[in-house]
Amino acid sequence: MAYFQRFLILTLLLHSIFCINHLLVKCDDEEDGLLSGINSYRATVNLTTLTQNDRAKCLADKLADQLKDRPCTNTTGSNTVPGTEPEFANYPDLLDKCHLNVTTTRDGAVLPACVPNLDAGLVISNYTRSQYSSYLNDTKYTGIGIGSEDDWIVVVLTTSTPEGGYSPGSNDVNFVSKIGPMKYSMVLLVALLLLLWA
Repeated sequence: MAYFQRFLILTLLLHSIFCINHLLVKCDDEEDGLLSGINSYRATVNLTTLTQNDRAKCLADKLADQLKDRPCTNTTGSNTVPGTEPEFANYPDLLDKCHLNVTTTRDGAVLPACVPNLDAGLVISNYTRSQYSSYLNDTKYTGIGIGSEDDWIVVVLTTSTPEGGYSPGSNDVNFVSKIGPMKYSMVLLVALLLLLWA
């Protein structure tokens, strides 16, 4: 009986790990695909590639999470009329969660796009064939952070200036915020299983 319980627990643990990793990889694949597409686009117009910025990614993730419940319409994302972009009342809090402040993000750009099912071809064209292309063609942008949630994907562009570098002192978000709640859940689950196993 004890052997069966251990086998069942181990099977459930492995199944949950594979399911969680599948969800995380899907999100990363979309974001990595967009980064690759944007850098390929910039290469075709003889611009340098954008480097990943962890703090910008953190902010992009937080903004995408805020947008996830908003429906896609023909006036959201890259189709937004300038000046009517979504407002975030808690923007200072989002910056704080990513260890940023307004003075280090002033020259950056936030580019949200809503694409049903985040179809890769449509996502890249939302950035390269819309009003957002002017940002991608601008040489002042040197870094990028990408976050996605449901049908929303957010690109945050950074500069190499103190007012747009998204890095007051360091480009690394602290270790705890990188781990994320999903990893904490896994650690907690493993610890619980070890206690039950003993």
